Amino acid sequence: MFVQQPTDSIFNQLDAFGHKKVVYCSDPDTGLRAIIAIHDTTLGPAFGSTRMWAYKTEADALNDVLRLSKSMTYKCAIAGLNMGGGYSVIIGDSHKDKNEALMRKFGRFIKNLNGEFITSEDVGTNPRDMEYIRMETQHVTGIPESLGGSGDPSPIAAKGVYMGIKACVKELFGSDSLTGKAVIVQGIGHVGENLVKLLRDENAKVYISDINDERTRQVSKKYGAEAVSNNSIFDIDADIYSPCALGATINTETIAKIKCGIIAGSANNQLQDEHEHGQMLLEKGILFAPDYVINAGGIINCYSELMGFSKKRTLQLTENIYEATRNVLKLSKLENISTTNAANKIAEKRIADIKKVKSTY
Repeated sequence: MFVQQPTDSIFNQLDAFGHKKVVYCSDPDTGLRAIIAIHDTTLGPAFGSTRMWAYKTEADALNDVLRLSKSMTYKCAIAGLNMGGGYSVIIGDSHKDKNEALMRKFGRFIKNLNGEFITSEDVGTNPRDMEYIRMETQHVTGIPESLGGSGDPSPIAAKGVYMGIKACVKELFGSDSLTGKAVIVQGIGHVGENLVKLLRDENAKVYISDINDERTRQVSKKYGAEAVSNNSIFDIDADIYSPCALGATINTETIAKIKCGIIAGSANNQLQDEHEHGQMLLEKGILFAPDYVINAGGIINCYSELMGFSKKRTLQLTENIYEATRNVLKLSKLENISTTNAANKIAEKRIADIKKVKSTY
């Protein structure tokens, strides 16, 4: 993970991540404070969600949006989509600070980018917020189905993670059946809950954990999953750990504790340090499904909305995550490199190839 130092200038950070553009959005009238980061547009306009979070510092917000937008570039590339990578964050408490005026003002900032950036929902935002943004710009997806959009992308995002898990299980056990496998799902938001349903439908043993105790109880009862505390998840002897909340839960401390043979979840930037901890997992023999490979279902859903694809085509593209994951695992094994490095190589090759296509007219 790139860690910002107090002496780092914003330009140094852009160079470190390889970004094309960062836009700061400030509006005192609505209280809007946001950052839009555009990482790469080789494959097409930058696509990325809008996250609203009460960051402790503006530096934390910048670091988050830079990491997330770079991941989107790689996610779009490895998923075979003709989109570049971007992301946006709104600084604030989504429960207290968010309103129509703020979201519409943010939509005006997106409009001023003239199609270079297209957004959708993420942590702290929802289809209703995308509807407000849509009032000011066409460059938004994930709007309610009643308005012609694709609605909540969470079920498709969960389906992609599910396919990624099955690909890892196939690699480790020789069969991709999840029946009888024990899975820890950390974070049961919209994507996490949908994943729990898919896992339980295949008779997997599911442990769930979330910072919201009431929600944990509800989901546990609804799907027959076992609720556990966040403090004890790494003490459980399970087959699969699926982080579906915020990132950086895979670090030196947790890698030493974890007993699972597979890590595969929907959270972005799960490794605290991509290179160090990716290598540690490789050396420990833990299969790690790079998050941007298997959590691409949400962006596939939004891409399909932009392209006018049918739900059947959206599902087909999402199911392709199984083969994409298998390809990453094969390259990792062939070259004895971490799965993160393997995924990066595959994504970077596609970007380089398409850059050659676009270099001539």
